[in-house]
Amino acid sequence: MKVKLLKFTNEPEKTCALAARLCYSAAGIDEITEQFTEEKIKNLLERVISSGHHSVLEHSSFTFAIEGVSRALLAQLTRHRIASFSVQSQRYVKFKDGVEFVIPTTVSKDETLFAKFNSFLKQSQDFYKELIELGVPAEDARYVLPNASSTKIILTMNARELRHFFSLRACNRAQWEIREMACRMLNLVKKEAPILFKDAGPDCAREKCYESVPCGKPWKKSK
Repeated sequence: MKVKLLKFTNEPEKTCALAARLCYSAAGIDEITEQFTEEKIKNLLERVISSGHHSVLEHSSFTFAIEGVSRALLAQLTRHRIASFSVQSQRYVKFKDGVEFVIPTTVSKDETLFAKFNSFLKQSQDFYKELIELGVPAEDARYVLPNASSTKIILTMNARELRHFFSLRACNRAQWEIREMACRMLNLVKKEAPILFKDAGPDCAREKCYESVPCGKPWKKSK
């Protein structure tokens, strides 16, 4: 799995702080901007976030390049409505050199299961190639490819939605693959906007667990 932060709003924290201050100030935007210091930005954002007034966080967005994740992960990711996705198309891309797959560790650590799993993947891949060679369109040949098929994604979310995404997907109870991706994303954005994402993560990292069946374990970020 590869996760890279491609682009993000210039001065993301200052942008969000400016939006927050403008709501309650008679001054113009230029005047507000001139009065800002790093300390004022920090204090303002901390008050906004703790009060739950998160709409101003939507003014900063972050774009990620993600590779080596499965179609099973993609199905979960696209449930997050307030985001933009561009995904490598199995309809138009012909994988003539073979399809890459993501294999769960619960399978790879068992030699017998691993062998059976790989045998199944090879059969699906071989049949896919056969269909392509016989002139079947890629959009139809792809029907034989499993959820383990690897894909590439360009993903953009604003800071507010990212915080929501991390609260669900960085949780210990999240599915392992999307949790690893979420934690990598969190580590990346924290470097660029430490105030916006200071307390980002699952609910238990800030207050308490709201899952119907808590994991009972302290939250630790993936590396």
